[in-house]
Amino acid sequence: MDYLLLKHLHVSFVVLSATGFVARGVGVLMGAGWVRGRWVRVVPHIVDTGLLGSAVALAWALRAAPFHDDWLTAKVLGLLAYIVLGTYALKRGRTRQTKAAAFAAALLVLGYIVSVALTKRPNPWA
Repeated sequence: MDYLLLKHLHVSFVVLSATGFVARGVGVLMGAGWVRGRWVRVVPHIVDTGLLGSAVALAWALRAAPFHDDWLTAKVLGLLAYIVLGTYALKRGRTRQTKAAAFAAALLVLGYIVSVALTKRPNPWA
């Protein structure tokens, strides 16, 4: 598959995934009933599977590998932090304040991951 097509596909999945996370996070914090719907539990898995698949295909096309390319290692570690924080924001947080703090932190980590992706540097602000 053409690199540019892969990149656009990956970016599209990133936008879909991030938009879905923001919507679910706001819904959880507002106590909206729709966040407990079956489709809300299923659709993110479909989107994130596409996101992961396109990420692996892009890494393959770039011949990049975590623990070999420092920027990709930073993205993978950031992704793990994002997943843990997102889990607390959407499910495991016991109080509204805990969920809100985890949600805000997850959004900051997401911003970091995007910054690393754009700059291909683990410290995009330096």
